[in-house]
Amino acid sequence: MTLFSSPHLHAGKRSQQLMLLLIAAALPGLLAQVYWFGLGTLINVVWAILVGLLLEAGVLLLRKRRVGFFLKDGSVIVTCLLLALALPPLAPWWLVGVATLFAVLFAKHLYGGLGNNPFNPAMAGYAICLIAFPASMTMWTSPDNYFDFSSQWLWFWTEQGNVDAITQATPLDAMKHLQGSTITEMLSANPDVVNYADAMFWVNLAYLAGGVALLALKVFTWHAPVAMLTSLGICAVLFGSGEPDLYASLSDHLFLGATMLAAFFIITDPVTSATSRRGKLIFGTGIGVLVYVIRTWGSYPDAFAFAVLLMNLCAPLIDQYTQPKAYGHHP
Repeated sequence: MTLFSSPHLHAGKRSQQLMLLLIAAALPGLLAQVYWFGLGTLINVVWAILVGLLLEAGVLLLRKRRVGFFLKDGSVIVTCLLLALALPPLAPWWLVGVATLFAVLFAKHLYGGLGNNPFNPAMAGYAICLIAFPASMTMWTSPDNYFDFSSQWLWFWTEQGNVDAITQATPLDAMKHLQGSTITEMLSANPDVVNYADAMFWVNLAYLAGGVALLALKVFTWHAPVAMLTSLGICAVLFGSGEPDLYASLSDHLFLGATMLAAFFIITDPVTSATSRRGKLIFGTGIGVLVYVIRTWGSYPDAFAFAVLLMNLCAPLIDQYTQPKAYGHHP
């Protein structure tokens, strides 16, 4: 069986067909992002895949592996696709390149290649850029005033363009910096935030539809996604019910940021997540709780990369205590 990047596809089909299945499931989310935020995301996807393929081929040549054989499994394409979907639409070429380089070379091949990496490569590439280049990681177009293709293409290469159409105040950003205001007051003073929230609702809904389709096709089990969404939702209800104008609501946490993309396309990676059913429940629950904690009290508005990487670190320990024992086995 050919190992495949996140999510893992347990089926007796060729890896190319499985890659197309995953891309098809992610396509509604990609199209929604393009519709609301312009073609910047599509540019990111194409550039990340090109850079990723070149890096993958180079490493395979250095390791004296069969380049064509390993490129055909599609794992690097899937990694680069998920990474590009997580990046902001106005990410410049060098930022996408750095994220891809770190994901492919350091998070994947430094540990021996696919199947040996302890951390999700896409989230590792995203996290390193979020730490090193925080300003560039918040460059979003306003949903009702995004660039045309020529402007976004120019921005991608030169970081010059119609700066009036740029917003760095996403709802999750704004909610972390209320500065004594309530959420209602903050939203009324920031119309761009409201427009962004409306757009991200539809984007998350599109990824939810793709994720449900993958579940229906039994590409992965429900345990990790449902556990993550449930724990995130419980935290939102517990804290939001007491002071609803100071904490983001349940719907905010579920349909803003990268919630559905992470739930169905990121945390379902079997190489870096728990493997047993109980383990997946614990793994998903941990991610949901960490996302809420970091979003609410941490330094970053969206926290999926850090939450996933932290739980990747815990996955071997979770497996050790949740794997069923073989019949007749005595430790």
